[in-house]
Amino acid sequence: MEIGVPKEIKNQEYRVGLTPAAVQELVAHGHQVLVESRAGAGIGMSDDDYRQAGAAIVENAATVFAQADLIVKVKEPQPEECLLLRPGQVLFTYLHLAPDPEQARLLMASGAVAIAYETVTDAQGRLPLLAPMSEVAGRMAIQVGAHALEKVSGGAGILLAGVPGVAPGKVAVIGGGVVGTHAARMAMGLGAEVVVLDKSLPRLAELDGLYGPRLKTLYATAEAVETAVIAADLVIGAVLVPGANAPKLVTRAMLGRMRPGSVLVDVAIDQGGCFETSHATTHDQPTYVVDGIVHYCVANMPGAVARTSTFALTNATLPYVLRLADLGWQQALRDDIHLRNGLNVAQKQIAHPAVAAALGVEPTDIMELLA
Repeated sequence: MEIGVPKEIKNQEYRVGLTPAAVQELVAHGHQVLVESRAGAGIGMSDDDYRQAGAAIVENAATVFAQADLIVKVKEPQPEECLLLRPGQVLFTYLHLAPDPEQARLLMASGAVAIAYETVTDAQGRLPLLAPMSEVAGRMAIQVGAHALEKVSGGAGILLAGVPGVAPGKVAVIGGGVVGTHAARMAMGLGAEVVVLDKSLPRLAELDGLYGPRLKTLYATAEAVETAVIAADLVIGAVLVPGANAPKLVTRAMLGRMRPGSVLVDVAIDQGGCFETSHATTHDQPTYVVDGIVHYCVANMPGAVARTSTFALTNATLPYVLRLADLGWQQALRDDIHLRNGLNVAQKQIAHPAVAAALGVEPTDIMELLA
């Protein structure tokens, strides 16, 4: 099979779909890999690095899309990329279609088969291709939040760690999944006072067992969320409903009761955001202020640490890319229910139930698409 890796064109996106090591694995399986020139420049990988791994270097994305049977990317295709897709071609990348009906419309119109990293599951009910970027984003959330709290960034001028004789900053993490756990770990490492809110008692018990009295855990009632948000200097939105829009858990009314210069970091912004006042930003202009509260809502946070992120992502995606290439998408999805859960669009229809519900359409039975 011919596998294509175009250069990412989303604003400030430096990651790439495959590393040279991943290319070498695919070539060893008998596949051909086309890589757009300078696709790996953002992670310090040259065209020669990809050539030595066995890839063919092509000059532009149009050639990659025209020749490849399977396109492997990182971020959702931009409109001009959607127009390059063709019927039956397989796209494997993050899609986040729930808050993006225009992208969904373009993908359906293309006739391509779109498999989303973020809805692939595993036997434990986890999201193995979302997890590595969630780990990165969770850790980054504290890093960028701490910077946003600085007075020069528009924040209240609070040091999360505090100093002797001065209390540390307060961090509220809404959601105790992968993002929330890594955010809490980083915040505790800095010495902040941290509370995690979640609706899963078993998950709260796990976190309590891991971190003991250093970490406060609260069941996420509406009252508990409001109290924690109002008291916090930094709030991390780490809520995920796979495939669906994130619930709006922090209202605008709450902002008026927070300390001016407090910071909200919405890691759920890819799925529409979990703060009522959130809208997507970029690394060029990452923050904005509403009612005196600084919002950080960058939709591709891990792109800022592209090298770490690309290697972490490729470690997770490579086995699935190999399966799709070795077996073809239909057989690979028939054989693996967890990879099958990644199917979002096929034959100009929406296949994932949660995505379909968010877009207000009826989902198509996946097994019919695979018949």
